[in-house]
Order: sequence, then C-alpha cells, then structure tokens
Amino acid sequence: MRFLTILCGVTGALGATSWIAPGAVWYDTDGQKIDAHGGGIVQRGDTFYWVGQSASSNESPMMYSSTDLLNWKNLGKQASSVTGLWRPKIAKPNGSFWLYGQQDRYVLSLKSAQMVGGYSTVKKVHLPPSDYSYSDTGMYYDEASTTWYLLTSADHNTVQINKINSDGTVGARASTLTGGAYEAPGLFYAGGVYFLIVSGKTGWRSNPNKVFTATSLSGPWTGGSNIAPESEKTYNSQNTYELTIKGSQQTTYLYMGDAWDSKGSTGSNYVWLPMAVSPSAKTVTLQYHAMWKVDVNTGVVSYPTAKKRYATRDAQVSRRASSRNSAGSSHKIKRGDEIAFHNVTGTGSRQWVSLLYTANEPEAGQAYIVVNDEVRPVNISDLNSRAGYHGVVPVQLVLKPGDVNTLRFGVSGASGFEVSVDGIEFYEED
Repeated sequence: MRFLTILCGVTGALGATSWIAPGAVWYDTDGQKIDAHGGGIVQRGDTFYWVGQSASSNESPMMYSSTDLLNWKNLGKQASSVTGLWRPKIAKPNGSFWLYGQQDRYVLSLKSAQMVGGYSTVKKVHLPPSDYSYSDTGMYYDEASTTWYLLTSADHNTVQINKINSDGTVGARASTLTGGAYEAPGLFYAGGVYFLIVSGKTGWRSNPNKVFTATSLSGPWTGGSNIAPESEKTYNSQNTYELTIKGSQQTTYLYMGDAWDSKGSTGSNYVWLPMAVSPSAKTVTLQYHAMWKVDVNTGVVSYPTAKKRYATRDAQVSRRASSRNSAGSSHKIKRGDEIAFHNVTGTGSRQWVSLLYTANEPEAGQAYIVVNDEVRPVNISDLNSRAGYHGVVPVQLVLKPGDVNTLRFGVSGASGFEVSVDGIEFYEED
C-alpha cells in the first residue's frame, strides 16, 4: 500500500535548519523542498551559490544561496526558457558568469552578466578533439593556474577534462580517464594530489563510486578504489560535486551526491558527507553520519547532542502482540503492529526528530509515522531515503508546542518485513 506522501505537520511553521541529514528531505527558507539535482556550488565572499537541475521544472537550472550550507534561499530559475539541462555547473573564466550543462547529449553553454539570473544560451558545445556525444558535466577550478576545467563523460566510456578558455569557449583536452564505464565526474585537489571521483553507469540505480588520482591534471590517472564500503553503494547516492572548505582551523572536503529515486524525479534527495582524504595513500573515504554540519568559517565538522529520548520500552504497543528482543531495549514489529509514543515535546516549528530503527529488508516494506490526529500515515522513506538502513533516520517534523504530541510508528509491506524499533530522539538546537 502506498501512503500519502505529504504530511501537514511537515509543511507548517518554519525554523532554521540546524543539521545536514543525508537522504532526508531538505527544505529551503520558504518551506519548499530543495530542487537542485546534479548540481555544484560556487562560493563568492561569504555566500555559497548552489545551482542544479529542477526536477519539477523539466530540468531548468535552479539556484539557491546560503551563508552556512544549511539554510538555502531559492533564487529561482536561472534561464526560464532552457529545459532539459542536466547537471549544470557555474564557471567564471572572464567578466561574465557561465553555466555549462548536458542537453541532448551535448554540452550547452549559457552566459550572464551577474551570478544570479539572466542566463542566455551561447552555443551547443562540440568538445575537442572529437565530436562525441557527452553527458554528466562536472566543474573544477584550479587555483594554481586560475583556470576552470569542464569535466564530462562520453558515450564511448571516456571521462574527459577540458580547459575552459578565457572567452568561455571549451578548449584543449587536458586528460582522459578510460578503462571503465564511468560517469558523474567530480574533481578536487589536496596535498599535491588531484582526486577524480566517478560513478559507474547503472542508470538511476546507485553503485560504488570510485576515486582515481594524479599529480597533474594531465594525468595519468591511477587507482579506482571505492569511496565507501562496497555494499553501501555510496550510501545510495551518485557523485555530483566536491566542495572544499578552507577554514581557519582546518580544511574540510565535502562530497555532494544525489540520492536518486527510480526516475530521477522530484522524489530524489541529497547525500552530502565529509570526506577523509589521504594524499599519501591516495584514498578518499566518505564519513557517514546521520546528522552533521561544518562551520564554514573554521572548517570544523560537528554532530548533534541528544536532548531527549523516548524509549520503546516506555511506549504503548498496540494491535498484535510484538516481541521484545533479548536486550529489552527495542521492539520488533511486523505488518499490523503499531507503537505509540505519547507526551512528546514539540516546539511549534520544524525540528529534527530521529527515528531509531532498522529493517530486516529495507526494500521489502515501509515503516510509517502518524503525527497526532493526522488521518493518513506517511512512509518514512518519503521523508528520508536512508530509512531502515542505518539505525538512525532523521526527519523534519512540525509538532505542537509542549508535551502534547503523539507519534505512532507502524509497518506495512510483505508479511516477512520486520522492523526493530529502539525509540525516537530529539537534539539540542544550536
């Protein structure tokens, strides 16, 4: 059974976003779901500009801005007449601002006199040296040479890096990565090493993304190790961009990925994670956390502090008789069971709530949640695509102020689908 995916409580009062939660639905400052897939980020001054494709507007380029990587303001479509533009990225090779993205298996370039808005089509780019069809545009700015580079993957299984000329045209090929069916390239530099991250070609299905390294942009590229455990399939995401935060205390490298649904539609979410980077070992390892943030001034990554926990042992279990595990701290529930948490404290504004549970087979069913007197339950996987995988599932809800809320947790799906529920947890807001 497919439940209604919009929960009235979720779209209510706004509050500042305190944490990055990989796989969760993220909202902009107007309370709307962020819609910027396959994107990249450019920092100018103290402001970050995130541009990506809008799934709700036929892949028109959409832009958001933020000063903390948490709270994003929707700046609207950047070229309202342009649709079908996949994975747009920004560059500034001259006095103008440029957008490059994939359209009809070629690279389309657009130009504007300002960062935000007013982009118009310049040309459909035929990448040198051969006019192959290309996809999955990426972008890299090399500080040492003050040069922008366009990354693309080709239908003939070649990842290509091309210099962007000072007039905005795409110039000579710097290097290529061959030997595998790769796409979704992203590039960053650390400790004298260039790190090139790519995805395999598996459509909308996630796969183990890999990293290759070189000491020069001209290559050769070597390696091919996974950036996350093989079984995690890059935490159900695909690479889109790598962002470097040069803080006063440390430099932090961030992975930006898309958690695509089966069609790359508006139901897709985002997976951003800090990376452990070793130039000596030439490795990149994603550091998975259910909730985290980075101080854009210091570069320090931090995690939430638990404020209050509602344990399953104190909740009301209804309908079928559910079994408690041997540790006595969680309940295993199946289809038809429900657990109700009463007297839950809310703020009246949107807040993070972590649902503490795992599923025996996350693809075999759905856990759902009902807030207070809502008539219809909501699939938790519609609020966070990591539901059931990692034991901690953050979602954003709006609860009534005070200790007056009830959250009902239940299960639907195949008869063998089973969920172990430990409780729910709230965090200090800072």
